[in-house]
Amino acid sequence: MRKYLIPIILLLVSLGFGQQDFSKVQIKTTHVAGNVYMLVGAGGNIGVSVGPDGILIVDDQFAPLADKIRAALGHLNGGKLKFILNTHWHGDHTGGNKVFGTETPILAHTNVRKRLMEGAKRGDRTIPPAPKEAWPVITFDDAVSIHFNNEEIKAIHFPPGHTDGDVIVFFTKSHVVHMGDDFFSGRFPFVDLASGGDVEGLIQTIEKVLKQLPEDVKLIPGHGPLSGKKELRDYLTMLKETTAIVKKEMKQGMSLKEIQKKGLPEKWKNWSWRFIDTDRWLQIVFNSLKKGV
Repeated sequence: MRKYLIPIILLLVSLGFGQQDFSKVQIKTTHVAGNVYMLVGAGGNIGVSVGPDGILIVDDQFAPLADKIRAALGHLNGGKLKFILNTHWHGDHTGGNKVFGTETPILAHTNVRKRLMEGAKRGDRTIPPAPKEAWPVITFDDAVSIHFNNEEIKAIHFPPGHTDGDVIVFFTKSHVVHMGDDFFSGRFPFVDLASGGDVEGLIQTIEKVLKQLPEDVKLIPGHGPLSGKKELRDYLTMLKETTAIVKKEMKQGMSLKEIQKKGLPEKWKNWSWRFIDTDRWLQIVFNSLKKGV
């Protein structure tokens, strides 16, 4: 049990469910394409639309980083922050809501507002509701379009995947897509089963999205480096092959411990990282598949 305790604690901190020292975090800015930039700091990657209409951001990391995020946006000379889009409810993507939400409207899927209002349970741990300032004031069930900075920015709900409130954001003219945590580039993802996430649903989402993407698309993952279709295809291959392995072993009557002891083929070794190592990923897949039994 202790083997899994540290990765789980680190994961909870990353998702905004614990304490973290943000004093040394630097916000790095990368131009992606067209009007779109990516900010990398601590937590989920931020997408930014900059242009004559002002600034729109996708996700806002943690509240203690708000001043640093604001400074990074200021360097883009885009004027006033006009909109915030949340890709899902986790604290490493919505923590800044309580700061920026006092200045500009927040948009998100209906389930994001619900979970931020109600809080959540993680084992014996209770995640309290977010303050009212952090709640999305504009919600939608399927999709919403914002016509901003000379392009249509479409947020589309793809259920279920990382959670039951995920949206993927398409910057249609810039050929950029912010995937949220439906895409962890080059690494095993966290699928939040307690928040309605589902591994097989995530596979279906990635298959659907890939069919819609132009070859020159730039992808902002929830976590990991700026990517393209190749990286998303590799991610889909990993999801499908590792899930198929676990499903086969479950049909053979193997327990989770036996599946973890056997592990995965060597080619997936480098997908393990400090928050989701191989054992943790196998546990997520096992528990997700077990729900459907």
